[in-house]
Amino acid sequence: MTTTAAEQTGAHTPEAADVITGARERIDALDDRIIGLIQERMAVSAVIQEARISSGGRRVNLSREMDVLGHYRDALGKPGTSLAMTLLELCRGRI
Repeated sequence: MTTTAAEQTGAHTPEAADVITGARERIDALDDRIIGLIQERMAVSAVIQEARISSGGRRVNLSREMDVLGHYRDALGKPGTSLAMTLLELCRGRI
């Protein structure tokens, strides 16, 4: 059974379905960019960790992590803290 664009989007008019379809395509493209940026952040974090460890330091710098958490919280509110925690988790220990 084939579904219409209106059924796929939950819209009640073809015009609204077109808007939603276009916006979803834009979101998918943004998600791809965000994933790429996260992967780039992970790579840069690995470089930092490697340099810190090879110089005799610890893998994680907790004061820096607190700065990152604050930055995301200030920019995005409370959910920003959760997002930052997830990013920090992704970026730890990848070397």
